Order: sequence, then C-alpha cells, then structure tokens
Amino acid sequence: MAHLRKPLAIAVALNTGITVVETIAGLRANSLSLVMDAVHNLSDELALVLLLLAVFQSRPARKLVQAANGFNSIGLVVVSILPLWHAVNRLIHPQPVAGVVPIIVGLLAALGNWGVARVLQKPSQTEPAIRLAYVHNRGDALVSLVPAVAGLGVLIFHTPLWDPLVALVIGMAILIPALRTLVSARQELLWPEGLRCGPAVSQHVEVS
Repeated sequence: MAHLRKPLAIAVALNTGITVVETIAGLRANSLSLVMDAVHNLSDELALVLLLLAVFQSRPARKLVQAANGFNSIGLVVVSILPLWHAVNRLIHPQPVAGVVPIIVGLLAALGNWGVARVLQKPSQTEPAIRLAYVHNRGDALVSLVPAVAGLGVLIFHTPLWDPLVALVIGMAILIPALRTLVSARQELLWPEGLRCGPAVSQHVEVS
C-alpha cells in the first residue's frame, strides 16, 4: 500500500488548499455559494485524510475505509443542512456580495479539484475505495464552477440574489445524490471490496 501514500498525500494537500481558500474568500466576499462549495470540499478532505491514514498501515484498516467512504455521502448530508438554511435566509434578506471574488476563486477551485482527480486517477484503477474518491472529485471540478456562475450573475444583473440561488443549487446537487447513494449503495459505501475498478464501476457509484 506504500505506493498509494504519495498520490493520496498530494490529493489531501490540494484539497486542503481549495477548502481554505474558498472558506476565507467566501467569508470575506460574503459569498454563500463559495462557502457552500468549501463545506463540500471539507467533506472530501475528511474522506481523503482517512484514506491516507488507512494506507499507512500494513493492511487497510476496515473502519478507516468505512469512515472515508461514509464521508463522501453521509458527511455531505450533515454538513449541507446549515448552509442551505442560510441560503433560504439570504433570499428573504439579501446581502451584498463581491461578485468578482466567486468568479476567480470558483475557477481556481475547479482547477484544484481537477488536479485532485488527476492525481487519484491511476491508483483508482486498482483500488475501489480510491475509485470512489476519484469519481467524486472529478464531479467536484464541475460543481466548483458554479460559484463563478453566481459571481457573473451578481455582476451582470446587479443583484446579490444570484449568490444564495446558486448556493441552493449547489446544496441540492450535493444533498440529493448523497441521499440517493446512501439508499441504493449501502454495501459499497461501507466496504467496497466487491466493486470492480474500470468502466463497469460507474454502474455502482453516484457522483455527488
């Protein structure tokens, strides 16, 4: 399992950077869409860290892998509730948003998530647990572009409502697939030893 340590460590470092930058930028720009995407990436961060801890053992720790896979679904459900509530509150009581910040940071976050997916691509071909993280982060590259859309909406239409609207879209895009995955793929999430890596794996994995 030593060969998995380097790509997972790089993935953790990249994802940490994305999460920190989005959180700081989102709070300073008052952008809920960026904060929502940062929350999403925090869930990924916990999953990647647990996978990294697992591969530092001679045999992958079953409980660590279970927890890592769970954070790709259960964690998303839990951490999405509060930002979704704030998005609804922002629609009722609009607040000013610095629209250019979500554009720049959203593009950088998309690039960072694409980098995480690229780093995990090769090990994902032989390790089912990493395959789940790879597919997840590949989808995150697109999700991270959504705050940039919110920023464009704020600048073009001169209304801060674009930001909470887009935050709601991100939240539902996270929440619904995560719930569906929990219902339809409980065994794969808990212990993916039965999954096959390759084209057929997409039949078993939902991208959140």
